[in-house]
Amino acid sequence: MHPQSTSLPCSLHSAEQVRQLDAQLIAAGTPGFELMTRAAHAAWRALRRRWPDAGELTVFAGCGNNAGDGYLIAALAQRAGWRVRVLAVGDPARLAGDAALARDEAVAAGVQVLAWRADLPQAGVVVDALLGTGLSGVVREPYVAAIAAINASGLPVLAVDIPSGLHADTGAVLGSVVRAQLTVTFIALKIGLLTGEGPACTGTLQFDDLQGDPDLLAQAPSVAQRLDVGVLPRLAPRSPTTHKGQCGHVLVVAGDLGMGGAGLLSAESALRAGAGLVSLATRSEHVAAALVRRPEVMTQGMLSANQLLPLAQRADVGVVGPGLGQGAWSLGLLSVMAATEMPQVWDADALNLLAAGRCRAPVLGVITPHPGEAARLLGISTAEVQSDRPDAARQLAARYGLVVVLKGAGSLIAAPDGRLALCDRGHPAMAGAGLGDVLAGLIGALLAQGMQPFEAACLAVWLHASAGEQLGAQGRGLAAADLPTTIRLLLEEFCPCLN
Repeated sequence: MHPQSTSLPCSLHSAEQVRQLDAQLIAAGTPGFELMTRAAHAAWRALRRRWPDAGELTVFAGCGNNAGDGYLIAALAQRAGWRVRVLAVGDPARLAGDAALARDEAVAAGVQVLAWRADLPQAGVVVDALLGTGLSGVVREPYVAAIAAINASGLPVLAVDIPSGLHADTGAVLGSVVRAQLTVTFIALKIGLLTGEGPACTGTLQFDDLQGDPDLLAQAPSVAQRLDVGVLPRLAPRSPTTHKGQCGHVLVVAGDLGMGGAGLLSAESALRAGAGLVSLATRSEHVAAALVRRPEVMTQGMLSANQLLPLAQRADVGVVGPGLGQGAWSLGLLSVMAATEMPQVWDADALNLLAAGRCRAPVLGVITPHPGEAARLLGISTAEVQSDRPDAARQLAARYGLVVVLKGAGSLIAAPDGRLALCDRGHPAMAGAGLGDVLAGLIGALLAQGMQPFEAACLAVWLHASAGEQLGAQGRGLAAADLPTTIRLLLEEFCPCLN
């Protein structure tokens, strides 16, 4: 998750969309240099709040408009009495238009501008104004060496608009990338800042719309929506006369030998998220432990796939795959579920069997791959998935006709109709076994209570990540079984059971 010190907008944009929006703001009467000046002031305010006593600034400036922001920040710091110098990377003669005006203003303010060399020392706060959002290819020299010097300096780093080397549309690292402690981004929020490697590179993320026309900003096309309290889909409240039969029956099919806990985690998550009835079909060896742990779950041992069919006929929603295995027993159960019409959530080994072509996909529901599973489903490498996570999520949704939750930093939810949502909540303490099983059960419970697949996936991912964020504040050692109770409290906070 991004440690956000200011609220972020919910609309997420591509770099090209932001460029078009910038051009529209200029065409509507705000000069480009005025927008650049506002950006510099926004970054300078954020820098002073974060490091008020630094007193010294080293600005790395490239050759585009991003450099112009850096030169104006240098001028502001110089006028405030800080010790400032700009290290110009690349050929300063390439500066043109507003960026050249910004350089001239910095020089007029008394800022020292030096051609960057690897042996020049850095001091104070480092400002990354090297490459900006226009970068699409791999970072080249001398920028590779300059980025390495920034990262090796041990100094605090402010990235202007985006850390240099980060792809604004995908969150992929383009060979080399600046690792910043603070990033101030402008006009509209770029999706690459919030997924892939984005969260690891930006540090605290702040946003400033540069006082752009609110109507123009609101009408701008976007590529995705960031999940936040104000835009989350809501689970409807219940009537005082509601009974368990009206809240859905979730059937969890999971847990081969040695992996019985996975199914139990999914079942308990579904129960805590409000499903009226929860059944667990698993290996017979796991039944006794499941009944002791969670007697509310109707647990049945499956010796063969034939035993699953009557249970599937009574259920409303299936959750299939956690700890399922990939043997004959597993495939038999999965084949029964694939032949049903009910909405389903497929995870883990269900996805691996699907990717191997050993079963067909469910007709309706949600799949929840991590990047490795997504790669197998698409027939590409994990690195290729991570190089463009939004595109991978959309491809999966289109290929299988299902809602897709592509897990990982900046989890993405994609629908076959093209809708895309992103969750920027979560905590690195969530890097552990079983948390995906909890998510699968949670999505199943929301489906069982009447939500549509995309809305259920969005709410579930946000609840799951937010619960992990709360519990992760306590540090390492977060267990998946810790989540369902916290998820239940969050669900009640945002979707009260009673009006």
